[in-house]
Amino acid sequence: MSATIYTLRELSEITGAELLINAPGRAKFSELLTDSRKLVHPEETVFFALTGERHDGHRFIHELVGQGGRNFVVSRLTDALRDLPANFALVPDTLVALQQLVAFHRSRFDYPVIGITGSNGKTIVKEWLYQLLRADRNIVRSPKSYNSQIGVPLSVWGMQSEHALGIFEAGISRTAEMSRLEAIIQPSIGLITNIGAPHDENFRDRIEKVNEKLQLFPKVRTLIYCRDYPEIQSAVEHMNSDNPHQTRFSWSRKVKADLQIGRITRHSDD
Repeated sequence: MSATIYTLRELSEITGAELLINAPGRAKFSELLTDSRKLVHPEETVFFALTGERHDGHRFIHELVGQGGRNFVVSRLTDALRDLPANFALVPDTLVALQQLVAFHRSRFDYPVIGITGSNGKTIVKEWLYQLLRADRNIVRSPKSYNSQIGVPLSVWGMQSEHALGIFEAGISRTAEMSRLEAIIQPSIGLITNIGAPHDENFRDRIEKVNEKLQLFPKVRTLIYCRDYPEIQSAVEHMNSDNPHQTRFSWSRKVKADLQIGRITRHSDD
């Protein structure tokens, strides 16, 4: 599979970064890195120095340069970094820059993309769909449970022209997160699995949490959901969609729905 190659100049145009080029022959990349321990192809990689309460990617830049890394996205540029034989893109927020870059990358492809969210079951539903559809389509999907503010862009970066379908999961833990993931995934088909207790403490109530999750779907052509959760049914009914022709498909084990599940039979693996 041929990976898309970007230059730091293109990254700067997408994110508004200020550039410092000390290794002009190496100012391009096709791989993204956020964990310094996972450097594999330094000559093809750009490292995003993410910062948080317990980590600071800037601490590992000297080490990565020693391993051959040459391209870095940073939120601060000290004199010690300026002297390194490496290229730097200076931005206010490295996570935002990562998301902006991948949102642009996603916009280059027009094949269908399925976006999956919910309190539980996102990964298993993604893998079920992959197993069901893989014989007919070349599919790119989230690896493992990559559904966070960092995991989603790393997943969507895998989209290439040879694919025919994308399947990505999105998870949130508080308000104002899903709209950022929607801009990256840009799904054309949406699926919400369920609603439950995880992260309840960060929302006023379940309705607020459902409404936040539905921020993944305002532009989808088809929305698939379970009617067995009253909070989901109510939120879908009041959902404002940018697509007036959106199709909605429901399933249920309890009430009337487009797909009525009458019985579930479990079989052993024998």
